[in-house]
Amino acid sequence: MTDMSGKERQAAHRRGYGVSTVYEVLRNEIIELKLPPGSPIDEQQLSDRFSLSRTPIREALVRLATEGLITTLTNRATIVSNIDFLGLAEFFDALTLMYRLTTRLAASNHAASDIDNIESLQKSFEDAVEHRDVLSMISTNRDFHVAIAMAGRNRYYTELFTRLLDEGRRILRLYYSSFNDVLPRQYVGEHQDLIQAIIRRDVEAADSLAAAHADQIVTQIRSYITADSRQSSQIRL
Repeated sequence: MTDMSGKERQAAHRRGYGVSTVYEVLRNEIIELKLPPGSPIDEQQLSDRFSLSRTPIREALVRLATEGLITTLTNRATIVSNIDFLGLAEFFDALTLMYRLTTRLAASNHAASDIDNIESLQKSFEDAVEHRDVLSMISTNRDFHVAIAMAGRNRYYTELFTRLLDEGRRILRLYYSSFNDVLPRQYVGEHQDLIQAIIRRDVEAADSLAAAHADQIVTQIRSYITADSRQSSQIRL
């Protein structure tokens, strides 16, 4: 196999950079709901927008599709994936169960290095909350809970919980919107309570705290969606 020439390496680098840029920009816009569910995704428009050929655009879209953020319809049109509000009850049930299970297992099975990682991610989450950086709040919250799951030493639960957390990123955006992106300190403190229960290896406390943490989030999101639906109905009337 022949080595790539300098120009070929530069082109590959630019292409890789282009894919990452398109992916990150669109991912953030979708998660922040700047690109609302159902919005059309047009390859040519994206090619013009980012001054890239359609090949890196398509590669970025494949990554977004893998994460469930965009969907290709039967007529081959591509849109921002809709949020399954009708299926939220099932989603919340699964999410709550995984909060509890992964935190219980972390309390039983964690190593000291796991705690260091979890506490570091909590510090990043607190910094994001302080700066009202919503995208960072979403990503660090996700990483914090994934780290807890990894400390539980069951890769199947970790993979499932990661998928649920990724799927719920736009739902979590609604959660922060309900507080006008100023998360009350008491809810930031819930993470610290989880950490302390894990450190003590108090399985029952970890379970109870995780259940309460999940319930608070679910209740807040449901209230926000209900209030928003009522407001939209009044506007239409």
